[in-house]
Amino acid sequence: MGHCYNTININAPIDKVWDTISNFHDLSWAAGVITSLRIVGAQHSFSYSIDDGPGPIAKDAVDNYIGSVQLSQTHNGTFVEWRSSFESTNSKEVAEFCDPIYQALLSALQETFS
Repeated sequence: MGHCYNTININAPIDKVWDTISNFHDLSWAAGVITSLRIVGAQHSFSYSIDDGPGPIAKDAVDNYIGSVQLSQTHNGTFVEWRSSFESTNSKEVAEFCDPIYQALLSALQETFS
């Protein structure tokens, strides 16, 4: 099983970060990273699945792709974890595709609080 794991510290209260990221279907804060999204269907966390996508995350290349985002309060802000797990014969290729996207999303999120 493959996986991705990316984190960032944001110097903002957890409730403000959660207000920004909690509606996963509204990624307006990540302009240029996510170009389209279609809505299909616990506290300070959410998970999602990808049924089909481009290249290494296409439905014939990856199975059981589950992503999750977890926020934790720190003494000076919010710690954000973005992770995923998946089944693929090319796990390295999937991670090389997804990790930069997660990093860009986390950077875009951090920039909204700068």
